[in-house]
Order: sequence, then C-alpha cells, then structure tokens
Amino acid sequence: MEIILKNKYSREFISEERKGYLFVLPALIFMLAFVGYPIIYNFILSFRDVNVTTFSNPIKPFVGLKNYIDVFQDPTMMISIKNTLVFTLGSISIQFVIGLGLALLFNLKFKLSEPIRGLMVVSYLIPMTVTALLFKFMYSTSGGIINEVLMQCHLISEPIGWIIDSKTSMFSVILTNSWVGIPFNMLLLTTGLSNISDTLYEAGKVDGANVFQRFFKITLPSLRPAILSVLVLGFIYTFKVFDLVFVMTNGGPVNSTELMSSFAYKLSFTQFSFSKGATVANVLFAILFCVSLGYLKLIKEDEVIG
Repeated sequence: MEIILKNKYSREFISEERKGYLFVLPALIFMLAFVGYPIIYNFILSFRDVNVTTFSNPIKPFVGLKNYIDVFQDPTMMISIKNTLVFTLGSISIQFVIGLGLALLFNLKFKLSEPIRGLMVVSYLIPMTVTALLFKFMYSTSGGIINEVLMQCHLISEPIGWIIDSKTSMFSVILTNSWVGIPFNMLLLTTGLSNISDTLYEAGKVDGANVFQRFFKITLPSLRPAILSVLVLGFIYTFKVFDLVFVMTNGGPVNSTELMSSFAYKLSFTQFSFSKGATVANVLFAILFCVSLGYLKLIKEDEVIG
C-alpha cells in the first residue's frame, strides 16, 4: 500500500498528470469561450431590459424577474411548452418503436441486412433544413406526393393541408422529425443487441421460454442501458429542435406548432425583445439540464447495480 501511495504522489506521476491537464486545456478553453460564456451572458440578459432601443446603451436597465413573469403570463409561452412536450414525446415514441423494430430485424443478420441498414442512415445524414424543405414540398396541397398517393389509392377525395391546417400540422412535423431520428435509435439499439450473449437465449430456449418471453425477460432488460441512452439523448435533441419547424411551418398555423425554441427566436429576432427571448431560452435550458441530471443519476444507479 505504501509503495502504491508513493508512486501515486511521486514527481513522475504528478508530472504526467500535469501533462494530461495540458492536453485537456484547449478543449476546456474552447468550451468556456463558445458554450460557457453564451450561457452566462444569456442568463444575465434575462434579468435586464434589452430591446431594440436599449441594445446600444452601455448600461442596460436591471428588471429582476420581470421578464420571467411577463413571459409566463404570455399565453403563447404556455402553448409553446405544451407543443414542445407533445412534439418531443410524439417523436420519441415513434422513433423508439420503429427503431427498436428495425434493430431487431437487422440483428437477424440476413443477406442484405448491412446494405439496407447503411442505406437507412442516409435520412439521418441529410441536413435538417434540406429534410424540412423536402417534406414541405411532399406535404403540399398542389402536387405534393403524399396527397397524390393517397388520392390515387382512394384514401382521400381531395388534398389535405398537412402543414397549413392546425389540426394536422403538429402530426406532420412529428412524422418528419421521426423520419430523421429513426436511424439514430436503430444504430444505438443495434449496438446494444450485439452485446447480448447468445448463451442467454440458448438458456431461455432450454428452459422453455417462447419468443415473447425471451424478448421481455432477456432482450429488454439487457437493453436497458441502451434504451435509457436513446430515450434521454432523443429527448434532449428533440426538445430543442428549431430548424425543422422554422422551415416547415414557422410555428404556425395559429401557433399550432410553436415550440419554445421558435418562440425564443421570434421574441429575439422578430419582436427584438432580446431579454424575453433569452428568458425563454433559459427556461428551455433549465428543463434540459434537469433531464441531464436525472440521466446521470440513473447511470450511476446502473453502475452500482452492475
């Protein structure tokens, strides 16, 4: 034990440790400059009155919690929170169910499994704005392929205004975002499936477990870490989506697809109320921060159990 402690606190060990800090230092400076500073500045901005008339003033008026009170009294804020939750939970549900199904399918390792799986990743690689424009044209009432196919199959008699009708706009945006996120879920869950030992399934067969019993008793419990990662990372990524909604609907019609991210953008760059935009962004950040803390807690519990 004394030898270990002596080696741990020897000059050579401390010197090597300092070298490690030097390698980490550039990344730390980058994070502080391009992530830490904007978060801190945004937090300070939310407690001041900064708009198009006071933006150039050297001293901005301090208003305390007034921006937070005004934002939560705005009906659009509550609509945006509700829409963001509906959008996030709807997208995650579709992505996870289809992604898990595809992961189980490609885990069978049939002849064309790898080429088809690689082809499906293309939707995840396409820039979000390009995807949004493609689906915007596909949902169009005049010449949109979705309406054309449905009419050719006699499922509808006239074109549906998928993204211009408040009843169908959210559903349309959720489907589009799900199309983008399915490959991400599939890849992570496929990796989790590949780490499950075949001996577990063989033991289950010997014990007389059928396909469903093996799935619920072996596959799902073994996939718990991967499922947890997929759901939490999917929640964080989807909760802050902006470009997809901005390009497809711009939060409309009648705020039916207004998300917290798009609402913050409009407050800052349309109404030029920079402080209120920062306030909405801080609320968004606080929600995601709490989700991240919960994720870290669950990971620690899994490590303790493991």
